[in-house]
Amino acid sequence: MLVHINGVLTPDEVAFCRSILESSSWIDGKATAGDQAAKAKHNMQVPEDSAEARRLGELILTALARNPVFNSAALPLRVLPPMFNRYDEGMSFGAHVDGAIRAIPGAGGMRMRADVSSTLFLTDPEDYDGGELVIEDSYGAHAVKLPAGDMVVYPATSLHRVEPITRGSRWSSFFWTQSMVKDDGERTLLYDLDLAIIETRAQLGDRSRATLGLVNHYHNLLRRWAEL
Repeated sequence: MLVHINGVLTPDEVAFCRSILESSSWIDGKATAGDQAAKAKHNMQVPEDSAEARRLGELILTALARNPVFNSAALPLRVLPPMFNRYDEGMSFGAHVDGAIRAIPGAGGMRMRADVSSTLFLTDPEDYDGGELVIEDSYGAHAVKLPAGDMVVYPATSLHRVEPITRGSRWSSFFWTQSMVKDDGERTLLYDLDLAIIETRAQLGDRSRATLGLVNHYHNLLRRWAEL
């Protein structure tokens, strides 16, 4: 399931992130890549343990907590602290799949399963050429290039890449989520059911038998599939 989430950050929040990142130090993105992915990765990142990354990560986690679409689509159990990258002219990230298990920084060796990948765009599309995030699934390849403040979430199992930048610079935040429901097909069913509940509530109200029946099915499916 690939979901475009509008306005995760406000324009003021995007501007604040940009101002902090502009004064941050940047390192080779290979520092956080596995052996195979490092061969395809050509970008820059803010060190994940830096004060700037922690400050902006907290801002993004707060924004995620208030966003109903993210919570419906990802059903988050744990969210890895957000990281920040930059693709300048000539940079790209070849086809790769994200690692299945991630260490949680500062958690004494605790690890989490990466079920859902997220990219939060911090640069508007007109500010750079190329740089599309291309996500592959059984329906083909999907090129994603979103306005600053918007985010895409997709299964961490997906093969994906970032196309070469031919003009400008593309900045974003990226992170992984361990979902309460690890199977993407089950998460998709629950997300679609949640959308149906929202529409039914708007049309028939909360006390409608149809609304109550859908809500009942949603929670019973979540009860069956969730792992806590």
